[in-house]
Amino acid sequence: MTISRRSLVLMVLIALMGVTFAVVDLPGQPAQAATTKRVLAISVDGLSVTAIEKLGPGHLPNLYRLMRGGASTREARSEYEQNITLPNHTSMVTGRRITRSTHGHGVTWNDDRGWMTVQEAAGHPVSSVFSQVKRANRSSALFASKSKFSLFDRSWPSIDRFAVDGDADLVSRAAGDLATNKRAFTFVHLGSPDHYGHRDGGMSAAYRASVIRTDARIGKLLKAIDSSTTLKRSTYVILTADHGFKAAARDHGAHLYSNYRIPFFVWGPGVTRGASLYRLNPDYRAPGTTRPTYAGRQPIRNGDLGNLALDLLDLGPIPGSTLNSTQSLDIR
Repeated sequence: MTISRRSLVLMVLIALMGVTFAVVDLPGQPAQAATTKRVLAISVDGLSVTAIEKLGPGHLPNLYRLMRGGASTREARSEYEQNITLPNHTSMVTGRRITRSTHGHGVTWNDDRGWMTVQEAAGHPVSSVFSQVKRANRSSALFASKSKFSLFDRSWPSIDRFAVDGDADLVSRAAGDLATNKRAFTFVHLGSPDHYGHRDGGMSAAYRASVIRTDARIGKLLKAIDSSTTLKRSTYVILTADHGFKAAARDHGAHLYSNYRIPFFVWGPGVTRGASLYRLNPDYRAPGTTRPTYAGRQPIRNGDLGNLALDLLDLGPIPGSTLNSTQSLDIR
């Protein structure tokens, strides 16, 4: 702001008289506002780490962009008790383990039970990343490819937009929503790899093709971020999976390494590029090929997602959560 000589003289005289004043920005010269942070969480149902490694950056440029441009691990773990979709996704958004008797969320089924809520399963009120975002007077959205995710909409009416659709149309809707709404938290569930794993087997030609299509759909979400300077400066992406898929198998039992081994990627402003999440987090234990229980130092789990998202949004942890409840998972 330019101050004239006359104005400067007047300001000095006023100051000598003991009167205080404030200098404000003139119209046309707005003060710089802090950028509002956002998180896009993507869960790829049944995404095999083996598929990521074998298909490589040539077929999966967007997954490799997230790894190279952010912090990641291909040795994260699903929840110990079960290795199936709805229980693991409920852990992602509540920060709780599964078993009700150990302060878990109690969601042990994997079908669409229109009369159930997470609170009913747990036997008491259960908060989530969605309810915490709403408590901060911000907005959230959930885009899912399976109707059983209506469990979350019933459990947390605080979700501002809920949509169920096939992966292709779902991503188009989610990308449009990212571009036009100021959501603090958007969760996108993509189910195609799981579908083809069950139908044709893990690492089958149909499964591999679905992973390649899913990568392109992730690219569409990233393009929505790239197209906006504001989104590029403010948006973090967390990508994980509920479980992997063993080659040739048509199921994903919890006891198999290929099934409990999952990716966990974090990408966005200030995230250490190309870093190992375990190197950034020595207080977490890299599990090798094992499936650790909840005793002792923990591996990075998909259930860490909710509290990491809130940490990135500068919000406190989910009440009652036990997974990353200290919000100690570092990304830089």
